[in-house]
Amino acid sequence: MASRRHVIADDLRAQISTGRIKAGDRLPSEAQLAARYTVSTPTLRSALALLQAEGLVEKVHGKGNFVRHPLRRITYVGGGHTPTNAALRVSIRTTKLRARGRLATLLRVPAGTPLTEFLCLSHDGTSPHNLARVYVPRGLAPTDVPDEPSGPDGVAAVLTKLRPPLAEVQERVCARLPTPVEAATLRISSTLAVLEVTRVATDTTGRIVEAALLILPGDRADAVFTAHPTTEERTAEG
Repeated sequence: MASRRHVIADDLRAQISTGRIKAGDRLPSEAQLAARYTVSTPTLRSALALLQAEGLVEKVHGKGNFVRHPLRRITYVGGGHTPTNAALRVSIRTTKLRARGRLATLLRVPAGTPLTEFLCLSHDGTSPHNLARVYVPRGLAPTDVPDEPSGPDGVAAVLTKLRPPLAEVQERVCARLPTPVEAATLRISSTLAVLEVTRVATDTTGRIVEAALLILPGDRADAVFTAHPTTEERTAEG
């Protein structure tokens, strides 16, 4: 019943936009809402999924559905800088692992090479905002990264001080749906597109010193890339 789910979503959206249901409020249970709108639970969940995809509602496991506070938009500008905002709080979890599969390919190291993973989760208030996984060869990884580093640059500032000067940063950007783990971690709908930025940093000797996987939900992030035409290109265009 696609039409019915849209009617329910429109009604709840109107209540949110007019302030009848406020940011931070918990919606009635799915069973209560299904009874109120005289629909089945799957139809009700389908309606809520529309609001979750729009970023209006988030489902917190074990607690229910809540109206989201508007999340700050951030801009990813590329060039090796992790998107940050001074108003966001960053938590970091450090894990030691060994290169396998995609990681071994990205870092161009043999399978089994020791790595350190920095899992960086940014929060806007109490809501998860974006996710970054940074992988560094064990010998280049700092050992004293706090769980919540001070300053908006987080782990990036620590790594910049430790690693050698960079000669190249290669980035690949794609839009896709989140994995189940990403959707649960960021509390977003599995139908909300995310920007995935795969970043590989190389030093002046040609050695890859860092690989990062950034996950930016589409309802709160923009990517901006600036090109500077060479003199020859500007002359040709003229």
